Amino acid sequence: MAAWLTVIGIGEDGWAGLGETARAALKDAGIVFGGQRHLALLPNEIKAERRSWPSPFADGLRDLLALRGKPVCVLASGDPMLFGVGASLARDVPAGEMRVLPVPSSFSLAASRLGWPLQETAQLSIHGRPIELLHAHFHQGARLLILSHDGSSPAAIAKLLRQRGFGPSEMSVLEHLGGAKERRIDDTAAGWSVAEVAALNIVAVDCRSGAEAQPFSVLAGLPDSAYRHDGQLTKRDVRAVTLARLAPCPGELLWDVGAGCGSIGIEWMRSHPACRAIAIEENAARQELIRENSRQLGVPGLQLVGGAAPHALAGLDSPDAIFIGGGVTEAGVLETCWASLKPGGRLVANAVTVQSEALLVSWREKLGGDLTRVAISQAAALGSFDAWRAALPVTIFVVVKPA
Repeated sequence: MAAWLTVIGIGEDGWAGLGETARAALKDAGIVFGGQRHLALLPNEIKAERRSWPSPFADGLRDLLALRGKPVCVLASGDPMLFGVGASLARDVPAGEMRVLPVPSSFSLAASRLGWPLQETAQLSIHGRPIELLHAHFHQGARLLILSHDGSSPAAIAKLLRQRGFGPSEMSVLEHLGGAKERRIDDTAAGWSVAEVAALNIVAVDCRSGAEAQPFSVLAGLPDSAYRHDGQLTKRDVRAVTLARLAPCPGELLWDVGAGCGSIGIEWMRSHPACRAIAIEENAARQELIRENSRQLGVPGLQLVGGAAPHALAGLDSPDAIFIGGGVTEAGVLETCWASLKPGGRLVANAVTVQSEALLVSWREKLGGDLTRVAISQAAALGSFDAWRAALPVTIFVVVKPA
């Protein structure tokens, strides 16, 4: 089928900023979908029926797909494929049936005003997304362009920066980019006092850390102090080794079985924005810890399943990797995890007791794989001297499921 759907990026300059191809598509369309603000930018000469996106968005998508084969246009801000409706439509409309006609995105316009190279700048969005996603991007010298949710977003971002010790960061809010009402507001996060700006804005942050800043590495093995926990925490050094064995790759899904405070799933997701994780935890108090830790460490999308394995694993998406940090000796846990794992996937299980270690040894005899014992000692005071204090050794079982 020929392209029947045209997705048109439109800027603050409206009709005047559109090319001839976009104008022709709008004149030929029978129906034009878009936000009310976008539809209001069209001149009277466009005779197509105008439909505002309903809430929820899925209802409008269903109506649009029902028009397949008829000339339809969709209006979107800037580049529709960059945090835009075009990316959503592409999941349901074959590429050959859809044309996308972008104009400069808000990110491009902001970068041109600031003189920031886009390839050296993180492009983020909190439009309809949790603001806690930003935590993972606060580092000394980082440059961020953030698409706001509404006019209160800049004040909320400034507050988040102050809480993390990045009060000296320079902030610029750019409103109505590319239009007659374009405006720029500059201040530091520490000094930000504007409670509300125009709803259509983008926030630029040049991160600067203060003395109390709390930056976190993107590598595995965050400090134990980065987590709230009740003692059920895979400690830093063992966590780093465990994640190296789990070997996260972009887009992969992890099951963190017996998640405790969520550290393994959180650091799996921090390894790449496309990584996904499901934390399975029976204890209600620990579930709250997982929620708080995932927000504070920049991965609020961590999925939490309350319940005990193996019953809580039923119906979950098949994982690329599984970590069993608790409940190894529970009946059916290893069997269910192994059966659920995708071919070529990795199963990693840690044991600290003789009984759980013996079980892992028996599984290695059945499946193959590797066993590694990790013993960590740390220097601690002993009177006026220091001595080595040994933690309980941890046995790590790693096995790859045959493809």
